[in-house]
Amino acid sequence: MALSTSSSALLRRLASSSTRASSVFRATFCSSSSGSGPSHTPPPPSSIFGDDAEVANVPPLTTPKLFVSGLSRLTTDEKLQGAFAPFGRLLEAKVVTDRVSGRLKGFGFVRYATIEEAEKAWQEMNAKFLDGWVIFVDPAKPRQPKPAPQQDTRSSHAGFTTNKTVGWCG
Repeated sequence: MALSTSSSALLRRLASSSTRASSVFRATFCSSSSGSGPSHTPPPPSSIFGDDAEVANVPPLTTPKLFVSGLSRLTTDEKLQGAFAPFGRLLEAKVVTDRVSGRLKGFGFVRYATIEEAEKAWQEMNAKFLDGWVIFVDPAKPRQPKPAPQQDTRSSHAGFTTNKTVGWCG
């Protein structure tokens, strides 16, 4: 009971020292006694992450290639391959790096021989730890073609283009 008395006193002090008059404090105290107060039971884990019907409605994979995000900067191609190898015949495991700096970008791709193997890896490895980080596995989307660069038709006759920058930043 001493805990709830001191907690009530703390809430009164916070409420009186609040600078905003419209502040509202709400506290719920849990007690082990079965006699007083409503008992609050936490929702089952399935309702936090989606119920079984929601998980069952996930569309099946259409490609054996998976996108893996949330990778640690210490994850290598070999570590990625080692983590995903138990789920089937792995054809490719690649961690994407920046071309200029050479640093890892934090995502990669794995490709299996069959869609069934990729499906199993997707279910087993999604939201799991790899190198101390939680990784997320999703179906890889096909690469979108980049639009062709537009030719500037307003260039000068000597082959030089005119800088259209307005203003000075310096």
